[in-house]
Amino acid sequence: MVDFCINGGGMVGAALALGLAQQHYKVVVIEPHLPKPFHHGDGPDLRVSAISEASVTLLKALGAWEHIAAMRVKPYTGLSVWDDPAHRTDFTAQSIDMPQLGYFVENRLLQLGCHEALKQYENVELISGQTVQDILLANTATVNLSNGRTIEANWLIGADGANSQVRQAAGIGTTGWQYAQQAMGITIKMEKPVEPVTWQQFTSSGPKAFLPMFDNYASLVWYDSPDELKRIKSLKASQLESEILNTFPDELTKNDNSFSVVDKAVFPLTRSHAKHYVKGCCVLIGDAAHTINPLAGQGVNLGFKDVEAFLSVTAKVNASHSTGELSLTDNLFLQMLVGDYERPRKRDNVVMMSAMDGFYTLFSNDIAPIKWVRNQLLSVAQRIEPAKQQVLKYAIGLR
Repeated sequence: MVDFCINGGGMVGAALALGLAQQHYKVVVIEPHLPKPFHHGDGPDLRVSAISEASVTLLKALGAWEHIAAMRVKPYTGLSVWDDPAHRTDFTAQSIDMPQLGYFVENRLLQLGCHEALKQYENVELISGQTVQDILLANTATVNLSNGRTIEANWLIGADGANSQVRQAAGIGTTGWQYAQQAMGITIKMEKPVEPVTWQQFTSSGPKAFLPMFDNYASLVWYDSPDELKRIKSLKASQLESEILNTFPDELTKNDNSFSVVDKAVFPLTRSHAKHYVKGCCVLIGDAAHTINPLAGQGVNLGFKDVEAFLSVTAKVNASHSTGELSLTDNLFLQMLVGDYERPRKRDNVVMMSAMDGFYTLFSNDIAPIKWVRNQLLSVAQRIEPAKQQVLKYAIGLR
């Protein structure tokens, strides 16, 4: 019998395993598909996340950030948002006395860094190459693997993504929808060095975003209708480069910085929220509990906030081990999970989901009254420095 079985060893699941290992729990992590090892000559991955300062603080405490930073990360010091050049807001790290606003990191490297840190813990077992065939739930969880092995755990953690097996086994429903638009991620290589600034222009067909990466690489995000992105995806590299030049703002190629397309992929956009994060002996975390419009890159940061909240609860149990006042099997621990993990995280995640949807609706249309409102908001935000600083601190997790 283990304390926790975590189904899913991605960025969030592996980070949670690290925290539980530090608290001396016995943990099993099931991850069918481990990421390929990192080599410094590797080209860039398509999936990139904007990691907030708050998430970096957590990853440092877990011992993972040193491994991630040793591979490659891209700090960014500026963030700009605009509708048209006359109505623009620019945020800088200098304005809040920070060395950077955050980092752009490939998802694979975040996962690899966490797994590298896990190697030092003998109380964590990583099972790879196997899938979960069946989950039986009672007071504890029984997980049957494809190789015939059975895992018994006091608690089963669903860190297994938007189509969570754990969520389905626990009978936890979701609310949400698939957005009418999709997003295409396009990796490009610039001819000249890339400034450490990310930007997003809003258009009636959807946002167009630029994310700086390591060396001269960058990632573009192109929101549009599924039909339009299907057409664009079918283009040859030279044709796609022309479409990008015609569609993205001049900011992309300022100072005569040309580019070439390296890779591309289209991703669906969904909003999903589990009705419960805790049910019986099961707990949901990260994308298994919530998926969000990636407009501001908050998805994985919300997952890391889940990890932090969950670990604060388990730390209380760990602290009571010497006195025996509280254990994982006590009903009080379940109540603590609901009160100190589920409720505050659901509230915070709903606020962020609604904010992103409202932001998207406000900025992605050409309706005259709404356009006037957003232009006024951007102009005011640019002029009122204290308000801009507070918005920026919230966005990077300092509030």
